[in-house]
Amino acid sequence: MKFTQSSGQTATGPADWFTGTVYIDGVRTPDDQSAVGCSHVRFTSGARTAWHHHPKGQTLYVTDGIGYVARRGGDGTVEVREIRPGDVVYIEPGEEHWHGATPDRFMAHVAIQEADESGQVVTWLDHVTDSEYGA
Repeated sequence: MKFTQSSGQTATGPADWFTGTVYIDGVRTPDDQSAVGCSHVRFTSGARTAWHHHPKGQTLYVTDGIGYVARRGGDGTVEVREIRPGDVVYIEPGEEHWHGATPDRFMAHVAIQEADESGQVVTWLDHVTDSEYGA
């Protein structure tokens, strides 16, 4: 068994990865024992990730609030879905997507992803436009 005591440190999500104010508490970073990474992410109203994808996919477990998750199809279409506490979303490896809070509610989720052979867990892309977010 390995026990890691909480550092008590909450990080603010970097502007390169997020629009709006986002708070991140790391749960687990991939290491020699496991390729799994996990964070508890809290989005203020209207905050969201940039478009991104994961080499081994991602699982989101919504803990609080109301949010959106969206994916970009190969033809450029965007499918946006509302997510609520208790919802579990699995995003396929390589699937371009974003997630965040609705305009008038906060949203929090646990994000779980696995590192690939080179240690990569995510590739960040362009920011979500207001029109994509409003879709």
